[in-house]
Amino acid sequence: MSTAAVRVLKEAGVEFTLHEYEVDADVGEGYGEAVAAAMGVEPERVFKTLLAEVDGTHVVAVVPVSERLSVKALARAAGGKKASMADPADVARLTGYSPGGISPFGQRRRLPTFVDENAERFDSIFVSGGRRGLQVEVAPVDLIRLTGARVAALS
Repeated sequence: MSTAAVRVLKEAGVEFTLHEYEVDADVGEGYGEAVAAAMGVEPERVFKTLLAEVDGTHVVAVVPVSERLSVKALARAAGGKKASMADPADVARLTGYSPGGISPFGQRRRLPTFVDENAERFDSIFVSGGRRGLQVEVAPVDLIRLTGARVAALS
């Protein structure tokens, strides 16, 4: 199973585990929780990767699937005034991934990345491996280091 995310992790020599799962794509709003259930882990340990804009600049936010991203908190963390979710049409162009399968690793362009502080509560967390049906289990410290992320209260 090789995606850009997996290649980046291997090249960095980071310890990680791949987890494949199956979830009905029609789950809608509860997709993240369905992924956690399919893998048998707590939703608080499964993180979604979102593309947003802060004052017109694209940024990446990594937050637990059990929470909603606070765009106000993201704007604050990025030192901006206003944040909003990015246009879905920009996702593939900027990250190289399809919506619903954005990984924080191996993105086409390195964007400022912000990780919710709840990630640091766990020895390992789960993030997208670069496509739906694939999660990467990785230490939060490695996620933060490899993406150059800043940790902040985002939810």
